Amino acid sequence: MSIPRPEHPNPQFERDNWVNLNGEWEFEHDPGVSGLDRKFYDRESLNSKIIVPFCPESKLSGIGNTDFLNCVWYLKRVKIKKCNKRVILHFGAIDYESYIYVNHKQVYHNIGGYVGFDIDITDYVEMGKENIITVCAKDDHPRGKASGKQSKNYYSMGCDYTRTTGIWQTVWLEYVEKNYIKSVKYYTSIEDKSVQIEVETVGSAEFKAVATYNGKAMGEKSAKLKAGISRLTLGLNEMHLWEVGKGRLYDLELTYGNDKVKSYFGIRTTAFDNKNYLLNGKPVFLRTVLDQGFYKNGIYTAETEEELVRDIYLSLDAGFNGARLHQKVFEPRFLYHCDKLGYMVFGETGNWGLDCSNMEHLTPFLLEWQREIARDFNHPSIIGWCPLNETWDYDCRHQNDDFVRAMYYSTKTMDTTRPCVGTSGNYQVVSDIYDLHDYIQEKDEFEKIYLAPTQDEMLELYDKKHEWVSRYQKSKDYKDMALYLSEYGGIQWDVDGVGGWGYGNGPKTEEEFFERYEYLTQALVNSPYVCGFCYTQLYDVEQEVNGLYTYERKPKFDMKRIKAITQAKKEK
Repeated sequence: MSIPRPEHPNPQFERDNWVNLNGEWEFEHDPGVSGLDRKFYDRESLNSKIIVPFCPESKLSGIGNTDFLNCVWYLKRVKIKKCNKRVILHFGAIDYESYIYVNHKQVYHNIGGYVGFDIDITDYVEMGKENIITVCAKDDHPRGKASGKQSKNYYSMGCDYTRTTGIWQTVWLEYVEKNYIKSVKYYTSIEDKSVQIEVETVGSAEFKAVATYNGKAMGEKSAKLKAGISRLTLGLNEMHLWEVGKGRLYDLELTYGNDKVKSYFGIRTTAFDNKNYLLNGKPVFLRTVLDQGFYKNGIYTAETEEELVRDIYLSLDAGFNGARLHQKVFEPRFLYHCDKLGYMVFGETGNWGLDCSNMEHLTPFLLEWQREIARDFNHPSIIGWCPLNETWDYDCRHQNDDFVRAMYYSTKTMDTTRPCVGTSGNYQVVSDIYDLHDYIQEKDEFEKIYLAPTQDEMLELYDKKHEWVSRYQKSKDYKDMALYLSEYGGIQWDVDGVGGWGYGNGPKTEEEFFERYEYLTQALVNSPYVCGFCYTQLYDVEQEVNGLYTYERKPKFDMKRIKAITQAKKEK
């Protein structure tokens, strides 16, 4: 039996000595969430099978149970080779709360469904023998918990889709030296033609970093280090900037004693001034698209790496230069291909469902968000962070604005190199960008706002039309910021004729669709107040039929014509 998703899950931190644990695991649904009391972790077997890394709701898992799965269990026997190394167990992601056991002993507890974790299990395994790994995943959908686009109802509805429970990214083992590299962060400098490497190490050894570009030596740096965090600056012989459509990446070989890690980095700066998005100090108009990261047969998980790459090319074929990775933390392998292709993305998480009026919910949400920033910090394709999307009122209570402030300032503290969208859409409190959503479909009404004679009038018209937003935020307070319309369009077009959901009234003919897509997009391109747009959305997801492609990723329109509209220049 072939292993699904066999590629290394993290190309930015890759060792040769690793073992992919995807494939068949034993599995059991625990509907009463009583397995912990009944000590399922002491069991030698479970009553069913599942294909990892696909969630049990998906067809690819071999189960396809789309009901509420409040608790599930996994078990796998793994032969640990006899060696004098540390054994590190990695989980790419488990939704939502997980307990990890090795040989019936608990070794880890994690809360959060989007970012993975690793565990040093050396002291819990028997070298040269078969060992049992057991996982309990609880996902009881409590009110107030962040769940992204996962439906709170039995059926999918509107823009909420099938749920994901349990393991949904690759599981793998690494055999590492006793002295090893635990993590790295890269701070690149165009002015100094260098990269500063912040490295966290275990034990004492000689550290060495060797940079190359297309196989050509670019520089190296070495130093004797002790356990902890150290910083070294590596000068570069040549400067190759990461740009839109040109993902110029430097390869890095890192060694720490006998430990070897393959990595890479890209050199670029990203910022907003009061009018434009700036890449390497130069204005770039953001022509982005909403990507939900859902797959028909795998739900949260692409069946193959080729599917990840395909989605980027589908976007490029439609004329977009980037995407909002919406309401989900995308896997590192996807970000790697964004890096390679010079494809700009905003890093988000699945905050929908989160009660932002209750500070008690802040801690688990903030901690996982910080882990996301740490995990994805080195990806040059991520041009900004967006911790919160549309923070609606909750049970008739307005959001706690300090909650939003905490998310923003924590983001800026962890990453001084990127801008942060405090809240995408509503309700704004603090941000580096004024980020709006607008699903108006009518030409005259849309153009009246975005082609208004003055910025003050434009912002006043937006607030008047979107009264539910302007109750709590006043656009005039953000007039000195660049304006990014990060959701618009959402034009529904049901090619299968079975009925579906979308924004506004759908066009009656394909020609009417093109006309609407053009006048909405052209108004934003011509607006003197807008630095970029994000169209909703790249492909249909289940009942939501406002994609440019079907859920199976088949084009719904003449994509050359779509691309021409997407890439239209500003009218003189």
